[in-house]
Amino acid sequence: MYKISSSLRFAKSGPRGGRLEADETHWVPNTDVYATDTGLVVKVELAGMRREDLELSVEDSRLRIRGHRPDGCRAGRCNFLVMEINYGSFESVIEMPAGYDLRRATAVYQNGFLRIDIPAQPRGNGEPQNNARPAP
Repeated sequence: MYKISSSLRFAKSGPRGGRLEADETHWVPNTDVYATDTGLVVKVELAGMRREDLELSVEDSRLRIRGHRPDGCRAGRCNFLVMEINYGSFESVIEMPAGYDLRRATAVYQNGFLRIDIPAQPRGNGEPQNNARPAP
């Protein structure tokens, strides 16, 4: 098991920062980030989405994932007994540590998961550098 350096952070606030208003429907999807021999993998759980409803962007060293998951099954008025699934707009911002090339990242959305592969920048000897270290 590997632990990513502490420079990897998840923004858990809304798109404008700060606290979300009670009537806003923003949520942050479950996300895994892990290091491999060749780079980082970002895996985001987004069941019920269509690829065209997802937006990925890169700003400096930040990867921004946003979209909207509609609830096409909900009646106009309903009383929930259990409500655990998030709907509406979402956004997740991931700050990448140094040593990874976001410009060469590739993304695939399949079976409810978005997988983004971010290659490590090569070292002087041509080997990919890996900023992960074994967890204590």
